[in-house]
Amino acid sequence: MKIEFIGGARTVTGSQHLLHINGKKILLECGLFQGKRSETYDKNKNFKFNPEEIDVMLLSHAHIDHSGNIPNLVRHGYKGNIYATAATVDLCQIMLRDSAYLQEKDIEFVNKKRKKKGELPVEPLYELEDVENAMSQFIGVQYNRQIEIIPGVKATFRDAGHILGSAGIQLDIEEPNGRKIRFGFSGDIGRPDAPVIRNPDVLRDLDVLIMESTYGNRFHSDVEEVEEEFASTIREVIDRRGKIIIPAFAVGRTQTIVYMLHKLFDQNRIPSVPIYVDSPLASNATNVFRAHPECLDRETYRIFLEEGDDPFGFERLTYTKTVNDSKKLNSSIEPMIIISASGMAEGGRILHHLRNNIENPKNLILFVGYAAEHTLARKIMDGENQVNIFGETFKVRAAVKTMDYFSGHADQREMLDYLKFNLPEKLNNLFLVHGDEDQANPFKEKLLSSGYKNVYFPKSGEIFNT
Repeated sequence: MKIEFIGGARTVTGSQHLLHINGKKILLECGLFQGKRSETYDKNKNFKFNPEEIDVMLLSHAHIDHSGNIPNLVRHGYKGNIYATAATVDLCQIMLRDSAYLQEKDIEFVNKKRKKKGELPVEPLYELEDVENAMSQFIGVQYNRQIEIIPGVKATFRDAGHILGSAGIQLDIEEPNGRKIRFGFSGDIGRPDAPVIRNPDVLRDLDVLIMESTYGNRFHSDVEEVEEEFASTIREVIDRRGKIIIPAFAVGRTQTIVYMLHKLFDQNRIPSVPIYVDSPLASNATNVFRAHPECLDRETYRIFLEEGDDPFGFERLTYTKTVNDSKKLNSSIEPMIIISASGMAEGGRILHHLRNNIENPKNLILFVGYAAEHTLARKIMDGENQVNIFGETFKVRAAVKTMDYFSGHADQREMLDYLKFNLPEKLNNLFLVHGDEDQANPFKEKLLSSGYKNVYFPKSGEIFNT
């Protein structure tokens, strides 16, 4: 078996890994790279392999940095099956269509600039037709059901506890010479005891593992502390008549925030303030969450579902639908909470809310997850005094706060626990992906000191034989 690392290597976006097994090629994920605009188009447009030569594809979950370039893969000739859980297929139905729409809008903006410079127009990475073609190749699978994807390779999807439908993928491989290998791909590992989604189902007894490392050098706060910090933060901003702007991924993060706001509101721990989810994608994704109660955890059942209550809807919460509804939020001076996509603030309605609220010191910009280098969210999180939004410069006068508890990624302690059923003497090779160097390298050292011997942090383009 040979592993070729392509995307999501020494970065947290653009997940893409290629396995060479028994003369076949298996692609793990096909995500969009996100970062500097000048780099992203070419990186996403051009594959480092021939899509027509891929035999089968496996997808761990629906987030765009893992799934977002699939329509482009199909556009360039991939004809094989795309295996993912049933909930992931449902989420991709809406997320990839939304991505195609954003691709077209981004290219319209870019081409206006190119026209002014006398340059030829460029095409979007893909269009809606490419999404429809790609969706016809998806095959939904259930958790814990083994399926043969190519001769000699059987796949099992285990609940990763990251977002709805997320999975770690186990491959049981038998090579022509009779050698057997159990390979694991963690996908993005969720957090034990996090709200809404079930706990991660650990991959066990592996010989080889590709593992995420997003929070390899961080530790999350306890849930009880976070609830009170979240509630007190809301009370402080509302008391000074400010707005709380929350950039959040439409799938996973938004539903977790809404769930906790619902809980705090029911417990009278936050004031009766209007709360808006201003993201058509988040609204549609929330409906997919409602359609898959089998993926939700026991707490969600106990607090809400047993009473017939909707965990993602309550009287102070409004899901905006139209552009006009969104614009009204920016013209209002009343205190409110606005949750809007995207989490890295690189596109979507959140840019309009930041533009209209970032210079008011009464307001708070609250980040609830990780942001890649060079993204607008990361610049604000890192304390830059002024930022560029829609080609204009704005001073950051609003308060800025980060609460990474809401991240769907396990921290260092939780990732070490994830490995507890994989003994160092059996796990021959461990590859860290989907992490920046400041997170992955300390985690690598922690693993080595824990007895794991062959731990690698591969660069894009590196190939390993296992």
